[in-house]
Amino acid sequence: MSSRSEDPRASGISEFEAVESAEVSPALPSATLAAGASLFAARGAARRHGYIEIWQLSWPVMLAQVLANAVSLIDIAMVTRLGPDAVAAVGYATQFFFLSQSLLYAVGFACVALMARAIGAGRPERARQALAVSTGVNVAAAAAVMLLVLARPAFLLDLLGAEPQVAALTIPYLELMLLSSIPLAVSMALESGLRADRNMRVPMQIAVVVTVVKTTLNFGLIFGAFGLPRLELVGAGLATIASQIVGLICFLGVVALARRDAPIALRPSDFSRAGALLREVVRISLPSIGERLAMNLALLAYFRILAEFGTSAIAAYTVGIRVLSFSWIPGVAFGTAAATLVGQALGADDVEGARRAGWRATRVAIVCAILLGAACAFARTPLALMFSTDPPTVAALGPFLLCLALCQPFLQSHFTLGGAHRGAGDTWTPFVASALGNWLVRVPLAAVCAFALELPLVWIWYAMLLDHALRATWLARSFSRRGWSQAAVRSG
Repeated sequence: MSSRSEDPRASGISEFEAVESAEVSPALPSATLAAGASLFAARGAARRHGYIEIWQLSWPVMLAQVLANAVSLIDIAMVTRLGPDAVAAVGYATQFFFLSQSLLYAVGFACVALMARAIGAGRPERARQALAVSTGVNVAAAAAVMLLVLARPAFLLDLLGAEPQVAALTIPYLELMLLSSIPLAVSMALESGLRADRNMRVPMQIAVVVTVVKTTLNFGLIFGAFGLPRLELVGAGLATIASQIVGLICFLGVVALARRDAPIALRPSDFSRAGALLREVVRISLPSIGERLAMNLALLAYFRILAEFGTSAIAAYTVGIRVLSFSWIPGVAFGTAAATLVGQALGADDVEGARRAGWRATRVAIVCAILLGAACAFARTPLALMFSTDPPTVAALGPFLLCLALCQPFLQSHFTLGGAHRGAGDTWTPFVASALGNWLVRVPLAAVCAFALELPLVWIWYAMLLDHALRATWLARSFSRRGWSQAAVRSG
C-alpha cells in the first residue's frame, strides 16, 4: 500500500478500523471496557458517516433527475393535447434518442471510473486527460448515431411498425432530437467529470436552468404562446435543441472558471496529452456500449411487439415510462454515488471501503424503491388520468404502472450495484446482466406471449419484471464475489 494510505482519511479507512489498529497493546480491564465502548461508538459513527456521505452525493443527482423527468412529463402532457398519434411519434423518436444517449452514458461511466480513481490517487492531471478523451469520444458517438439513423429514418420506423401518419409526424421531430445530442454529448462528459470529483450540486443547478428554458420554449413553440409561432411537435424539438445549447454554455462556463489545478479544469493542452488514455477509455466503454446497445435494441424489439397491440399500447408505454421514471431516480442517484465512492476508494487502495460503499448505497436504494413503488402502485389510476384523457390509453396504463411498481426493488438494486461495478472499472458484468435480462427473458417471453399464446397486453408488461429480477440477482452475486476488485486492479 502506498504511503498516502497511512492517514485513515486519505486512504478511505473507516474510523472504527483506525481505532482497531490503535488498540494493539495490553490494557487494564477498565481500559478494555472503555476501548470496547469507544470502538462500538466509532463503528456507529462510521456507518452514519457512510450513509450521510451517500445521501450528500445522491440528493443533488435526485433533484437533477426529477427536473429532467419533470421536463419529459411536461413534454408528454403538452403533446397529448395534440392527440395519440403525436404521443406515439414522440415514443418512436425517443427510442432512437435513447440509443444515442445510452452511448453517451457508457462513455460517462468510463470517465467517472478513470477520473475518480485518479482523484483518489491524488493525480488531477490524469483526471483531466480522462475527461478530455471522454469528451472527444462522446461527440464522435453522438455524431455517428445521428448520421446512421437519419440516413434512413422512414425505413427504420417501418421496421418498428409505425403507422404512416405516425411516421410522418416522427421524422421531423426525430431529426431535431438527434441534432440536440451533439451539445448534449459535451455536457454529459463535463457532468461526469464534476460528479467524479464529488461535485453533484453544479450539474443540479444547471439542470434547473435547462428545465426553465425547455419548459418555457415548449409551451411557446408547441402552442404558439408568447408571440411565438405554433409549431406543435417540431416546436418541442426546437425547444430541446435550444435548452441543450444553454446547458452546454453553462458547463463550459464552469470549466473556464475552475482553478487551474482542478480535475475539471479542462484546457486544450489536456487533449494533446490525452492519447495515452484513449485505449483505457475505449476498453472500459466498450462493454458499457454493448450493454446499452443490447438494452436499447431489446427495447426496440419490445416496442415492435407492443405495436401489435395498436397505437394505444405504444402511447401507454410512452406515458407510463415517464410517470414511473420518477421512482427510478433513487437507483440512478445512488448508483452515481456508488460509482464515485468506489472509484475514489480504489484509487486510495481501499478495497474494503469500496465494498462497504456499494452495499450501503444498495440498501438505501431498496428502501426508497419499496416506498416509491408502493406509492405509485396505489396512485396508478390518478396518474394515468393526469397524463392522458384517451380511454384506451388509460385502460392500458393501469396494469403497466402496477407492473413497474413491482419492478422497483429489483430495478433500483441493479442500478446501484451496476454503478458500483462501473466505478471499479468493471463494465463487463453489468453488460452480461443486461444482455441476459433483455434477450434471455424480456424479449423472448414477450414474443411468446404476444405471437404464440396470443395473451392480453398485461402479459407483455410483466415480462419486464423477470428481466429486472435476473439483472439484480446477477449483479448482487458478482459484487459479493468481489470480481469487480480484480477488474479494478487491472484497470489501475
